[in-house]
Order: sequence, then C-alpha cells, then structure tokens
Amino acid sequence: MMKSLKPWSLAALAAGALTAWGPSAGAAEVVIGQVAPLTGVLGTTGQQMVLGGKIYFDWVNSQGGVNGATIRQEVVDDGYKVPDTVRLTRALLAKPEVVALFGFAGTANITQLLADGVLEQGGAALVAPYTGGEPLRSPFNPWIFHLRASYGDEAEHMVQQLTTLNMSRIAVVYQDDGFGKAGLAGVEAALAKRNLKLVTSAGYERNTDKVEDAAKAIRAADAQAVIMIAINKAAGAFVKRYRELGGGAQLMSISVVDPAEIVKIAGLKNAHGVGISQVVPYPYQPRLPVVREFQQLLEKYAPEAEVNYTNFEEFLGAKVLVEGLRRAGPEPTRAKLIKALESLRNFDLGGITVSYSPTNRVGSRYVEVTVIDGEGRLRK
Repeated sequence: MMKSLKPWSLAALAAGALTAWGPSAGAAEVVIGQVAPLTGVLGTTGQQMVLGGKIYFDWVNSQGGVNGATIRQEVVDDGYKVPDTVRLTRALLAKPEVVALFGFAGTANITQLLADGVLEQGGAALVAPYTGGEPLRSPFNPWIFHLRASYGDEAEHMVQQLTTLNMSRIAVVYQDDGFGKAGLAGVEAALAKRNLKLVTSAGYERNTDKVEDAAKAIRAADAQAVIMIAINKAAGAFVKRYRELGGGAQLMSISVVDPAEIVKIAGLKNAHGVGISQVVPYPYQPRLPVVREFQQLLEKYAPEAEVNYTNFEEFLGAKVLVEGLRRAGPEPTRAKLIKALESLRNFDLGGITVSYSPTNRVGSRYVEVTVIDGEGRLRK
C-alpha cells in the first residue's frame, strides 16, 4: 500500500524555501516558484507533487547545481482554490529572481491564470502542471510546457479499451468545473468517433465529496462502465456509494487520483478492480533507467515516502526543467528559459522522451491503464 507524507513533511513543504537544501548565504541561485494544493481536498496529491520535484532539485544541488547556481524551490499553498492560485502566482512573478513556475494543479486554476493574463504579464514558463485540460493546450499558448497527455488522450484510451471489451453503455461522473468538463468532453468525443453517446453523466460540486446524487443517477442508468473525472476524495466517495447502491459497472478513473486514497476512502473490497489511466510509465518496477534513478533518489532524500505516479510525474517534470535551465546558460532569464525548453526535441529522460518546439507545448502523449488489485496495489 502506498503511504502519504508524514505531517512534519507537510510543514516542511509549506515552509516555502525548503531550507534543508537551500543555498548558503551569498551563493548564486535560481528560484523556481510552485503554487500547490498542500491542504484541502487535493492536499495529499499536492504534497506528492512538491516532493517529486524536490528530490531531483535536491540531487542537482548536491552535484553543484545548474551552471554553478543552486536551485531553490519556493512553494506556497493555494488549497486548490482558484482565487488563491491567481493571487499567489502574481506574487511569485512579481519577484524578479523567480525564473520559472513549476507543477501547479487544477485545470480551472490554471485556466484562470491564462484568462487573467497572469502568465503572459509575467513572461515565465509554467513547466509540468498537473492537469490534462484541453483548454490549456488549445488554442496554443506559449507559456505552459506540458509533460503529460491531455484528458482527451486519456479518455480516448479508456473508451478504446472499454469498447474493445464490448462495453457500449458508458456513463461519466465529473467534477462540475473546468477540469471535470474537459474530461467529460474528452469522453464524449471518444464515444462520438464510435457513433456512441453517454447513457448519462452526473456532476458534483468542486471542493466537496458530495456525490450521493451522482451515484444514484448513474446507478439508475444501468451503465456497463463508469468513467470518473474526479479527484481523490470525491472519487473514493463515489466508488464507495455506487457499490453500496449495488452498482456493478466497471469503474475507470482519469489519472489525477491517488489509488491509495481511493482504497482508504472506498474500502479495498469496493476499490478492487477500479481502472486508472496513467500518463507516465509504471514507477513501481525499475525497468527503465529513469525509474531506477527516481527510486534511488526517493530513498535517499525522502525515505519516509513511497513511490507513486504523482511524485514520479513531477520528478520527470523537474528533469525537464533542469535541462532547460542548463541549456539557458549562466544567469538564465525567463525568456532564455522558454527558448531553451523549446529546443528539447526527443529528449530522453531515461526511457521516456519528451519533445517541444516553438509551436508545440505538449511533451508527451503517453497513456496506459492500470488496475487496483486485491491487495490495494496498482497492476498493469
């Protein structure tokens, strides 16, 4: 079973500068700003996001930094609240020493940054946000460098798998905001390609786990499969309640959930068999060089934590960002870093490649599906 960070770790993450590995007084440094949901309904995910980047930055600093400069990860907590994301991002970008933004969460949160012109006014790259929202990718914007596939890519993969198994009666439960609607649209598009329509869809209120009505509506539709566009607490609550109501459909989830949280909330009996799409390779077995590297650094710098998809994804994002900083040269600026990131073509992170260009900001479209087994672990 995967476990979350201990309480003292949350305090360290929320402290901002992460002084345990910060630079000595007077040393050259590069500051990376991160707004993350360390508390609230997405708190466990936010903690793991920060940790994934931290262990790689920590290792880079132990090797002398990037072009002689130490990386400082400045972390602030937005609680997954859109107004706080906007306010805190403006504050970070007002600091000239902040060269880039890293690993934000929330489709609606980041969409608001674009709508308010915060990223454009700041002129800084946002690298590896934890969202697959299509509105952040189309129309093209130059500020966000995505590591992960889109929710549309995930939906296509899940629908393909379900229809191959002769399941055509598909329903969706979704968070009623930009994130949930982006995923819902992806499922609808994937079904339309196959001349199918949803049997029903049901939303739930953002920042809650009030899914009773959604569970009842979807149970009444007698679907063969249900795709959840939800985050940890709501997804877990839906699995639990839907199964309690006698729902027997195959349950699938988009990648942003933590399976350990699903098992904890729903119970192992209810969570067993839930499928979860993933946008990075399987991190639990060290088959790829980058997975071996990740596991070693996690053990070295955060021995109390365990491997999961979230911290691995942001570890990969940190590798992308550090390579961009390296290519930007000494004394990197926000503009230099954007140009450097655009130069990453088929860049090998250690068994998985990413590519960007002046006209492409989606580094990877990798998707696969995993399943929660009878012991609460993820299996391919």
